[in-house]
Amino acid sequence: MNTYLNALGVICNLGSGKSAVAEALFAGDDRGIRPTDGWIPGHHPPLGNVQAQLPAIPEALRGHRDNRNNRLLLAAALQIETDIRAAIARYGQARIGVVLGTSTTGIEEATQGIGGYRRDGAWPADYRYAHQELGAPAEFLAEWLELAGPSYSISTACTSGARALLSAQRLLRMGLCDAVLCGGVDTLCRLAINGFHALEAVDMQRCDPFSRHRRGINIGEAAALFLMTREQGAVQLFGGGASSDAYHMSSPDPQGAGAQQAMREALRKAGLEATQIDYINLHGTATEHNDSMESRAIAAMFPPGVPCSSTKSLTGHTLAAAGALEAAFCWLSLVDERTERRLPPHVWDGEADTALPPLNLIPPGSHLPAQGRRYLLSNSFAFGGNNAALVLGDAA
Repeated sequence: MNTYLNALGVICNLGSGKSAVAEALFAGDDRGIRPTDGWIPGHHPPLGNVQAQLPAIPEALRGHRDNRNNRLLLAAALQIETDIRAAIARYGQARIGVVLGTSTTGIEEATQGIGGYRRDGAWPADYRYAHQELGAPAEFLAEWLELAGPSYSISTACTSGARALLSAQRLLRMGLCDAVLCGGVDTLCRLAINGFHALEAVDMQRCDPFSRHRRGINIGEAAALFLMTREQGAVQLFGGGASSDAYHMSSPDPQGAGAQQAMREALRKAGLEATQIDYINLHGTATEHNDSMESRAIAAMFPPGVPCSSTKSLTGHTLAAAGALEAAFCWLSLVDERTERRLPPHVWDGEADTALPPLNLIPPGSHLPAQGRRYLLSNSFAFGGNNAALVLGDAA
């Protein structure tokens, strides 16, 4: 049974909406990564802050749903509200599901509330414990739209957004839903930023994936929301794979065995050979161990020269939203409004790590093949050896 990604709402530091994000993305515009005060004491880490004004939470939900994570999610949802309302009218509220990946939810607001309690000895009037519950974003979207289908969040760290798409696909194939709102959302929060800093994994300059000078990640925030159905659209989710090698709590298996297992499963479910993949969106965090592992896994599975890029030097690592956001970048390549089939470029210092297998890291101005059916692979890897890969392509 085929499944299609028929609408996309997206917001990140590159802009709000498909057109704005696409233009900055394909141009390789890294100005959205900015040194930012107030997050790590004594430091000014480059962050991928969303600069667009976010919509207000509807008044009826404001008392218990108002936090930045939900406002960011609402911004993406409003971009495709017409498509969502049409699906509700067609299928009914009980036949539409919501599956979202998240890890931060409203933890930043919770952190501020806990700070207020420690300072004043009383909880702030606007403190809501429920903001930090992992299911909160999916619950918010279902409550706003008055949906009655399956609704839940997935929190598997940096594979969450990709796994949400896989779960949505299963709901459709099992006949439990006729449409699913799926994707990922995460906002900047002190807990995550300082946690990565404590691991010495944060680069205080713009990150350089796969460079010999790579020093760690930048962190960003984003929401990417798809409407997935069985009705044919422009972009098909051909397949996906997931694995959990449990090699180490925070380091991947050096040879990428689990990553290869996820990619191999994605190809198998898509009915494709590795030689048919036209582009790979790398997880590419710019950390020592991830880039080493991923380059070895790609070299072991794909022919030399397959176009690749990591977009994290443009957006930062958007954590649980990353898998959905980078699937959205593949979607934008396939439905490029300028019909040029542009590809997300790899923005870096150009100094390759010669200890790693070479990858074809593409510059701005790269394109998908002009003819034939195109297939794109997007990788997501996470703490605990959690791996996911998605294959998107042109619908028949």
